[in-house]
Amino acid sequence: MKQGIHPDDYRFVVFKDMSNGTTFLTRSTAASKETIQWEDGKEYPVIKLEISNTSHPFFTGQNMLVDTAGRIDKFKKKYAKK
Repeated sequence: MKQGIHPDDYRFVVFKDMSNGTTFLTRSTAASKETIQWEDGKEYPVIKLEISNTSHPFFTGQNMLVDTAGRIDKFKKKYAKK
């Protein structure tokens, strides 16, 4: 591993999945202006996520229905030759 290319300022950060409210504490260099009180009573910076392993369809096994037929019809209608 090369020396001097990795950040030195790792600190504890809480990541919060906004889709289901799941939170987890880990070390990161990500910056945040917001804080949250963790289970141990201490305040940590919080990073809000739109999706995590607790809500992603690949990890949960739930499939999301995508309206591909509607998209295709809309595309054909938009670009149909007149």
